[in-house]
Amino acid sequence: MRGVDQKLGPSSDGDGRSAVDLASPESNDAFGSLADSRILIVDDEPGNVQLLQRILVREGYRQVTGLSNPREAMAVIDEDRLDVVLLDLHMPVVDGYQILESITTSLEPARRTLPVIVLTADATPEARRRALTSGAADFITKPFDVVEVALRIRNTLERHQLHSEVRRQNELLEDRVRARTVELERAQLETFERLALAAEYRDDDTGRHTRRVGGVARAIAEQLGMAATDLDLLERAAGLHDVGKIGVPDGILLKPDRLTPEEFEVVKTHTVIGARILSGSHSPLLQLGEIIAGSHHERWDGRGYHGLAGEDIPLHARITTLADAFDAMTTDRPYRAARSREEATEEIRRERGGQFDPSVVDVFLDLGIDSVRHASSVVDGQL
Repeated sequence: MRGVDQKLGPSSDGDGRSAVDLASPESNDAFGSLADSRILIVDDEPGNVQLLQRILVREGYRQVTGLSNPREAMAVIDEDRLDVVLLDLHMPVVDGYQILESITTSLEPARRTLPVIVLTADATPEARRRALTSGAADFITKPFDVVEVALRIRNTLERHQLHSEVRRQNELLEDRVRARTVELERAQLETFERLALAAEYRDDDTGRHTRRVGGVARAIAEQLGMAATDLDLLERAAGLHDVGKIGVPDGILLKPDRLTPEEFEVVKTHTVIGARILSGSHSPLLQLGEIIAGSHHERWDGRGYHGLAGEDIPLHARITTLADAFDAMTTDRPYRAARSREEATEEIRRERGGQFDPSVVDVFLDLGIDSVRHASSVVDGQL
């Protein structure tokens, strides 16, 4: 709609689009960074576009683009990182309401806060309500008042700049919090891994049992079709399965003779101690470690430490149970010599459906002794 009847401002380039990119006058000093704000004017009347460009250039703005063809508006808005749009409401083919709707629905979420100042001669409450509902930030009434135009645009840009700065600061703080959280989780995990290693050294002077258990558990889980991210979690969490041994006295843990029933009850507490040590974390890795530490001595037939049976035992724990048992059988202990891998494999076969989950046993047997040896040797540094 026509708001002025003057020949002012830069000329159009012939396709309905005109641009101003001029050196700022001395008055720009008061603007600071506002002078470089990217402003788009959309009005089907070229005279209105040119008048607003002239006003804005005189106010010190250096990057002002004008469009008199509203069909081009969204393409420019999509391409350019604008700071404000001055938008006529009543235009042919594509009106301002359609452009407002496209801004709030089509742009990426971070850019949907782009402020739009509506240009209109329709000052009715209905028109204002509809524009505000559609996402308009402010209004400039036609015919234009130079002072009003300058003030409303400047106020809108200052608000937008402030909101953008707040958003950037929030994003920076969120990044810092995320980085610090990751750092703390890593430090926490390293503490627990060292604690598990300290416990392991008490009855395995190589300190490699936990790593071998993680490697074999990963190989089994991979054959079961577990996702790659879960494989990484399981391999590391399985290594924490015996962290609770730190709470078992040496006289019992390292005893070379058969344990008394009372001593065995003390040994059984390492699952409870381990789960408590790892509890309360927000880390998925430590949460899984807690589950495995508390459940890795359960039996498929329900005759384990705490009486869980079958699929009531978490799958990750069922996998770790077999990997732990295999490595324990094939490693020297204070109370017995290591058994061969073949003997350990036959024992696992016999305990299919007893101590171990039948499906986990089947996958383990399908892997074969060579694959199991490879899985444990990689982490043991023997390849």
